[in-house]
Amino acid sequence: MEERYTPSAVEQKWQNKWEAEKSFKVTEDTSREKYYLLEMFPYPSGRIHMGHVRNYSIGDVVARFKRMRGFNVLHPMGWDAFGMPAENAAIQNKTHPAKWTKENIDYMRGQLKRMGLSYDWDRELATCDLSYYRWEQKIFLEMFSRGLAYKKSSFVNWCPSCETVLANEQVEDGGCWRCDTEVNQKELEQWFFRITDYAEELLACTENLPGWPERVLTMQRNWIGKSIGCEIDFPLESGNGAIKVFTTRQDTIFGATFMSLAPEHPLALTLTTPDNLSAVEAFIEKVKSTDKVKRTADDFEKEGVFTGSYCINPASGLKIPVYLANFVLTDYGTGAVMAVPTHDQRDFEFARKYNLSLQVVIQPEGEHLDPATMTGAYTEPGIMANSAGFDGISSLEAKERIADWLESKNLGKKTVNFRLRDWGISRQRYWGNPIPVIYCNVCGTVPVPEKDLPVVLPLDIEFAGDGGSPLAKVDSFVHVKCPICGIDARRETDTMDTFVESSWYFLRYCSPDHLEGALDKKKVKYWMSVDQYIGGIEHAVLHLLYARFFTKVLRDLGYVTVDEPFTNLLTQGMVIKDGAKMSKSKGNVVDPNNLIEKYGADTARLFSLFAAPPEKDLDWNDQGVDGSFRFLNRLWKLSAEILPFISNAPKVDVSGLSDEGRSLRRLVHKTIRKVTSDIDERFHFNTAISAVMELVNGIQAFSQKNLPQNAALMKESIESTLLLLYPFVPHFAEELWEKVGHEGGIEKAGWPSFDPDAAADEELLIVVQVNGKLRGRVTVPVDATEESVTSLALGDEKVVVHLDGKTPRKIIYVPGKLLNIVV
Repeated sequence: MEERYTPSAVEQKWQNKWEAEKSFKVTEDTSREKYYLLEMFPYPSGRIHMGHVRNYSIGDVVARFKRMRGFNVLHPMGWDAFGMPAENAAIQNKTHPAKWTKENIDYMRGQLKRMGLSYDWDRELATCDLSYYRWEQKIFLEMFSRGLAYKKSSFVNWCPSCETVLANEQVEDGGCWRCDTEVNQKELEQWFFRITDYAEELLACTENLPGWPERVLTMQRNWIGKSIGCEIDFPLESGNGAIKVFTTRQDTIFGATFMSLAPEHPLALTLTTPDNLSAVEAFIEKVKSTDKVKRTADDFEKEGVFTGSYCINPASGLKIPVYLANFVLTDYGTGAVMAVPTHDQRDFEFARKYNLSLQVVIQPEGEHLDPATMTGAYTEPGIMANSAGFDGISSLEAKERIADWLESKNLGKKTVNFRLRDWGISRQRYWGNPIPVIYCNVCGTVPVPEKDLPVVLPLDIEFAGDGGSPLAKVDSFVHVKCPICGIDARRETDTMDTFVESSWYFLRYCSPDHLEGALDKKKVKYWMSVDQYIGGIEHAVLHLLYARFFTKVLRDLGYVTVDEPFTNLLTQGMVIKDGAKMSKSKGNVVDPNNLIEKYGADTARLFSLFAAPPEKDLDWNDQGVDGSFRFLNRLWKLSAEILPFISNAPKVDVSGLSDEGRSLRRLVHKTIRKVTSDIDERFHFNTAISAVMELVNGIQAFSQKNLPQNAALMKESIESTLLLLYPFVPHFAEELWEKVGHEGGIEKAGWPSFDPDAAADEELLIVVQVNGKLRGRVTVPVDATEESVTSLALGDEKVVVHLDGKTPRKIIYVPGKLLNIVV
């Protein structure tokens, strides 16, 4: 055997073999327990980065481990290929988004294969392929027929340069993330998915996901934002209608001294008097250029304008002024807020700024608040005051009683409100899935008939990149006949948000070649739900929430039988270098290609898995990479020294082992037990690898003086080491496994099992405390009695010092763990 480890030759050999034999291709097998392992699929940006290497290495460890344990493992890969970045790149590089995307996919596929990742490449999909997005159009039509897809007017973030809607996350410091043009609010007709119909179920089901990080579940619960309160009508002074508010603080209604409307509220201009019109219009225009996230920030300056109109507080009967306020959004509640400045900090700041009246209606117990001297709102519970018949009771009790009173007087009603808003899916861009809708002047909005699907995104167009969607400029695409009446009509030119594609790709993997529909129900039933999903914490809300919603919709449409898509979720940490996340702008990027060229894929995998637990940030360390490479070389050299002696070695005869031999075998089986637990139960890959490194140290030390006469034990030790390392460094382990003399691949050997007797400790380390404080440790046989442990402890010099001649009053022994001496 060669004494020198050459990763490039070894890795190329095994990658070729795996590909030729389709080693990781999988089909349904009801005789075996399935395991669906999935990492979030990448956007084909052009190159993988170290975050990808870490993410996919984590998943590959689990996939290979589960295969070795007999599971039927589905481990697919694909591409989240539609989206705005492709258009941006097309503009910059004067190419077509389709060409740019395909070239990137080809390059990145090659990079992933060089990593030795065990994907079933026969299931590969790209969301920009017609074979994928055609079925998404059909799902859209089914949602439309059930009222789950609809169009309405909505205020959106609009970039006038890019001529498209931007998500809140794409607005940076008030400007477009791509071109820095100032973003404004624009009212547009937009397509929406009615995710709010599933708000209650989405929230309730977060209690049924024990395999998800609590942090992610909390983020989803907060995003859904269930609030229990009251809807209350504040009649207009004019007598023509009312302003409806939603509040969770109906106990403060008697303290409402003004009304705040969102500038986008439908009544904003209707209620504005002629004298105030110019000021109100100027204010509305100003707010349009401020993004919504800023408007709701605690430190954002509260501003408003008086409309000139008044409404009536239905509880107190007072006439209160109606203002527009920049911190009120139409996205939450009703877009109108009953302002109680003494008990809400934003209202307090607003009232002080515009000299509006304050009325205290909740007093702290044993104190008295004076509105004239208050420096901030009082928001804690207290005793009701200035609230008619509710004075003197606790504010918590008043919440329920005032809600009942409002209902009894027909002034309001108890209700539940959600922060979650329907999902706007319209994008005024080209590189996306066309929305299958036609507009007819006679028939109105007409869904494209199913027989006419798919609506194909035209590729043979000139992509000038001069703003707006090229689709709107392609006559052959836009102009069609109405499928109902046959007159001239026009197609929808908006495309779907790319989050739609990523909301069901994991289902399509179950039957990617199915031609009769979106999903093969039988295959989906076998594979779903995904047993382990892996991805970044940045997807905690949008993607993961949309995927959960889509799964529930497809269940109700009859496609799937599961309620939730992902049973277990791991959110891996970032890769950081020099104290910051790797990025080109910071100049701290490590190119995986260079790393693999120098050290090999197995070293890159080993370091990324050893340096930190998966859920923690990984701090890049060049010395750590060298250390991982040295470890593999050391094990390679050790194997080369041992192999000549073990090729024909028999099974270990335990009875003939020396004390040193029994110690090594105990270390082997303890390591098997630990690595199995660390991978299967906790994903603590770093401690699993550390345990194998300690085992290699033990093997090396033993081999230096015991090799020829202990060939059987050395063979068991080396083989166990290779089996344990295989999920982490598969090429390396496969090569050495073959050199040991095995054929057919290492996976066929299965995961090693440990002998409980061999793994058992012969001695235990007992912690000794005096009055609860650590004072020493003693080593005792595993079958030591309490009396013998106590005797050893009382004779330990370190313990004796702390006893200081005193006689123990009490001795508490926790078998096998600790002895506490009370004096």
